[in-house]
Amino acid sequence: MSKAAFITGISGQDGSYLAEYLLSLNMEVHGMIRRNSTPENQSSRLKKIYNKIHSHYGDLLDQTSIEKLLTEIKPDEIYNLAAQSHVRISFDIPQFTAQTNAIGTLNILEAYKRICPSAKFYQASSSEMFGLTIEEDGFQRETTIMNPVSPYGISKVFAYNAVRHYRRAYNLHAVNGILFNHESARRGSNFVTNKVVKAACSIKLGLQDKLEIGNLDSYRDWGHSKDYVKAMYLINNHNIADDFVVSTMETHSVREMCNTVFSYLDLDYKDYVIQNDKYLRPEELPYLKGDSTKIRKTLGWKPEYTFEMLMHEMVDHWMLVLQGKESNL
Repeated sequence: MSKAAFITGISGQDGSYLAEYLLSLNMEVHGMIRRNSTPENQSSRLKKIYNKIHSHYGDLLDQTSIEKLLTEIKPDEIYNLAAQSHVRISFDIPQFTAQTNAIGTLNILEAYKRICPSAKFYQASSSEMFGLTIEEDGFQRETTIMNPVSPYGISKVFAYNAVRHYRRAYNLHAVNGILFNHESARRGSNFVTNKVVKAACSIKLGLQDKLEIGNLDSYRDWGHSKDYVKAMYLINNHNIADDFVVSTMETHSVREMCNTVFSYLDLDYKDYVIQNDKYLRPEELPYLKGDSTKIRKTLGWKPEYTFEMLMHEMVDHWMLVLQGKESNL
C-alpha cells in the first residue's frame, strides 16, 4: 500500500512541485486548499496533476478542518507549506501574517500530535528568520542567531521553535527545512524575481515601458523550487528528526538579477528599471547567503539549477506566455 502525504499550501509554487515529486515516488497525495472566490486561481498550478491528487478545502486557522482531514487521511507524511508568504505584504497585514504563519502552525501541530503522531512532519521555515545576523564568513547556517526584521520573519521564528518544542516534548518526528529564496515560473508575479522577469519580457515585446521596483542592492541566495522540494522530502525522511538549511551557497543582488534577465533579452536594464521608494520595506534585509553544507554532507542533496539557468528558464516561460504560445503555470 502506497504511503499517503498531506500538503498544506499545495496550490502554491512549492506545493505544486512537491506534489509532482511525491507522485513520481508513487505516493498518494492529498492537499489542503484555502477557498478562493475565483476557483481557477485555486488550482492553476496543479492542472497537470489535478486528476492524480486528492484536494480538500481547509484552512490553518480553522482547527476543525485540519482535524477532520488528518482523521480521514491518516497521512504518513505531513508538509506544512501554507503561509502568508510575502515579506513586504507582511508589513501591511502583520496580524494576519502572525495568525496564519505562527498560530496556524501551532494548530496543525496540535492536531498532528493528537491524531497521527506516528507521521513525519515537515515545516517550511525561512531564511528570513536570520534577518540581520551574518556570520563572520558571510553565511547563515543552522546555528546562526535569529534576528528577523519583518512580521513574516518573526512569525516564522515562532513556527520554527514550535516545531522544535513539539519534537522534544512529545517525541514527534517534526523537522524544519530552513529554505533560502527559491523561485520558478510558478512564482507569484508580485515577488521580485517574477516581477522583473515578466516586466523584462513585456518590455522586449513592446507591451511595457518601465519597471519600478524596490531595493536594487539587497542580496539573496536564489535557487529553484524544483530542487528545494526534493530537499523537503529528504529532510522529512531522514532517520533522525533534525533541521537543515537549504541554499545554493551563492548570493546575488537584485541589480545583478536585473542585469542577468535583461541581458538574456539583449536589453540594458539601466534603460528601463527605476527604484521606487514605495516598494522599500520599513526595515530592509540587505543580505542573505545560506550555508547548506549540513544537508549536502548528511543527505547528499545539492541543487541542479544554477542562478543563470533559473533566470533563463523563467524568461523563456514568460516570453511564450506573453506571446500566447503557452498558458501560465
